[in-house]
Amino acid sequence: MSNGDTMKRKLSGENGIEATEPAIKSSKTHIQCPYLDTINRHVLDFDFEKLCSVSLTRINVYACLVCGKYFQGRGTNTHAYTHSVAEGHHVFLNLHTLKFYCLPDNYEVIDSSLNDIKYVLNPIFTPDQIKQLDQNIKMSRAIDGTMYMPGIVGLNNIKANDYCNVILQCLAQVRPLRNYFLREENYADVKRPPGDSSFLLVQRFGELLRKLWNPRAFKAHVSPHEMLQAVVLWSKKRFQFIKQSDPIDFLSWFLNSLHMALNGTKKPNSSIIYKSFLGHMRIYTRKLPPPDADEAANVDLNSEEYNEMITESPFLYLTCDLPPTPLFTDEFRENIIPQVNLYQLLSKFNGQASKEYKTYKENFLKRFEITQLPPYLILYIKRFTKNTFFVEKNPTVVNFPVKNVDFGDILTPEIKAKHNGKTIYELVGNIVHDGTPEKGTYRAHVLHTPTQQWYEMQDLHVTSILPQMITLTEAYIQVYELKQD
Repeated sequence: MSNGDTMKRKLSGENGIEATEPAIKSSKTHIQCPYLDTINRHVLDFDFEKLCSVSLTRINVYACLVCGKYFQGRGTNTHAYTHSVAEGHHVFLNLHTLKFYCLPDNYEVIDSSLNDIKYVLNPIFTPDQIKQLDQNIKMSRAIDGTMYMPGIVGLNNIKANDYCNVILQCLAQVRPLRNYFLREENYADVKRPPGDSSFLLVQRFGELLRKLWNPRAFKAHVSPHEMLQAVVLWSKKRFQFIKQSDPIDFLSWFLNSLHMALNGTKKPNSSIIYKSFLGHMRIYTRKLPPPDADEAANVDLNSEEYNEMITESPFLYLTCDLPPTPLFTDEFRENIIPQVNLYQLLSKFNGQASKEYKTYKENFLKRFEITQLPPYLILYIKRFTKNTFFVEKNPTVVNFPVKNVDFGDILTPEIKAKHNGKTIYELVGNIVHDGTPEKGTYRAHVLHTPTQQWYEMQDLHVTSILPQMITLTEAYIQVYELKQD
């Protein structure tokens, strides 16, 4: 019989009816599956860990496209096979190879109508599509009819991971970082030592960003489950999603971990993290004489120990100190909520203002002078102070402009000249802390650049907000973007 002929086989069913089917020449043969209409896209959720719901193994896992559960295997007596026979669910997707199969008949299904499911599991962006993201003003529609803007998507709070969510939402708006991680090819060739699991953090962050910016998602929110599990694993349980932590600790650890996982070195352009966030400053340190009068009398202030030392230091974010809150009430018996200007906080870095730092034995006077501003500047407004008994929160409101913030005002004339006038920044992300230090929650404000619309994001809740309202909040971490024009 020639290859072109159709070989027919008898299929005996329970009712004895004979039917014919074409023989499978190869796995590429297109087979018309009669069960495609049983697929329920509303229950499909690929955000969770890819492991079998029965045996908890990660090897050879398939998703049932009828009920959304994950099962291992495809052959006889495997969990997926048993599920297909017991429940009558027939269409399965291999979560690793992205191939569709019909069980228990065990043949591959090739149908273009299934491409949308494949895209939700693994969204792919071409360079042209990435360029379009900064011009896109069109809303997307989820399966249930919910309208959403790609990139402005809620993140699920599993228990107490809102401190992670706000950082991830702000980093998703940093364009160079987003463009790098949307293309898996950019970091696919990074070689890590054998047994090193830190690269998992890079892969999971890339997957999360692709899901956040997916224009063809089935639902208008994303669960960062796999991303958080990589964080828990690689931080050795320092950061967990069942216990609240400080976002600035997480941000500092996360940026440094990504930098190291991408084989970053101390060189400024060694990774996309340093290219985006790394700035440089000069620190002037002078040791102060002891406060005790008897000891001070024996000190030689002209000795080398008391000379001013100059060190060059890189930074990924700047720490701004708030003035202390007033101790007394006003005439109406109410505590006044003090206000402070952002430029007042930034004067710490102008090279003139000195600040005293106390250690257990010695006191130092330090001055900070910024020598190079990064393309994306992160400000950390220090609201919490720890003393022996408890953590105290400073409620001071910081007055800051949202547009055209000139950081050149805190630079010396020589350093400002080196920047060629490129010192104007715009706010793109703002993280706010609400409530008490122990039980407070975090929310983020992010700017959607093409529409210039601000959105407030608190876990799954995404609402548009006026920029004037952002300046009234207790800002905690801010991300500023350098204006290129």
